[in-house]
Amino acid sequence: MATPADAELILKLYELRREPVMREARKFVVADFNPTNESELLAVQRGMGTPQNALWRQAVTYWEMASTLCLHGALDAELYFDANMEVIAVYTKFFELYKQATGADFMPQTAKLIAKTPSAQTRVENRKKAMARDTELAAATAEKG
Repeated sequence: MATPADAELILKLYELRREPVMREARKFVVADFNPTNESELLAVQRGMGTPQNALWRQAVTYWEMASTLCLHGALDAELYFDANMEVIAVYTKFFELYKQATGADFMPQTAKLIAKTPSAQTRVENRKKAMARDTELAAATAEKG
């Protein structure tokens, strides 16, 4: 059960999300970066010194840090996932391609937290379904176009 301290921490995390560089990083990862193959993903993930790599690391490590707070009991996991759907979107968007490209788990702290949180598992499954529908719709639109 969430406590007032959990609520304070969620609000602090929200404040950090609003920081201009963090907003840019989140936009890049959520909306702008859409790799279609392993090479495109690895070019950004391993592209140390590039603006895209900096944005990638800023967003991914933010969500990993927040998930780690939950894993160590500093923040209620249910409150975290209720207040932050974006972490599910980022995790779901990249985990399969990342695993193919690197052989490693994407966002391992977030993956552990999802595995321990049934409601998060449901959200991941729902997000996968939504992504599949979006892909089908895009393909159908491209056929007509």
